[in-house]
Amino acid sequence: MSRGKIALLAGIVGFIVYIAVVVAVGDFFVNLHWTIQVVYYALTGFIWVFPAIRLIKWGARAPR
Repeated sequence: MSRGKIALLAGIVGFIVYIAVVVAVGDFFVNLHWTIQVVYYALTGFIWVFPAIRLIKWGARAPR
């Protein structure tokens, strides 16, 4: 299997797991003030970008 396919599979599975964790943890913020909820979902909506960038770079790199 090529790096691109592995990166795609890892990205899809990882993103689904990340969403499940964010939503499960987000249940603790339901009864809190709306600004805390906005900050939580804004941060978690942005944090996934960093592992995704590394995964894309790894998948696009030529094998040695």
